[in-house]
Amino acid sequence: MNTKAEPTKGASGADIAKLVLAVIVLAAGIFAYSWFGADGSVPQSVRLLGVLAALIISLAIGAFTAPGRRVRAFLGESQFELRKVVWPTRDETLKTTGIIIAVVIVLSLLLGLIDLILKSVVLDWLLKLGT
Repeated sequence: MNTKAEPTKGASGADIAKLVLAVIVLAAGIFAYSWFGADGSVPQSVRLLGVLAALIISLAIGAFTAPGRRVRAFLGESQFELRKVVWPTRDETLKTTGIIIAVVIVLSLLLGLIDLILKSVVLDWLLKLGT
């Protein structure tokens, strides 16, 4: 478990410029997709590859900023923690699912019975008292 607490620093001017550049590259890719789609001369697959390239380039630019490095560190630690997870076996999963389905059925029948009782009490008994 990682117990170190580090104060987060604000983004530097270079990081902000890189993030703005990444947003501009992504926006340019999306704009180009719609611009070249209007006349129909460029195939859709080429336009999709252009947007995908713009997305990859913008993610690469953003990865070299301080927030990008923090995200990469977080993803690395998450992968490390996922290796520690003990996943249930198929048999355990099926048994747990069966129990959950049985509990849902029992509770729905119970709530339906309560609703039926309340409906009969209100409609048949209380409303007839007022007449």
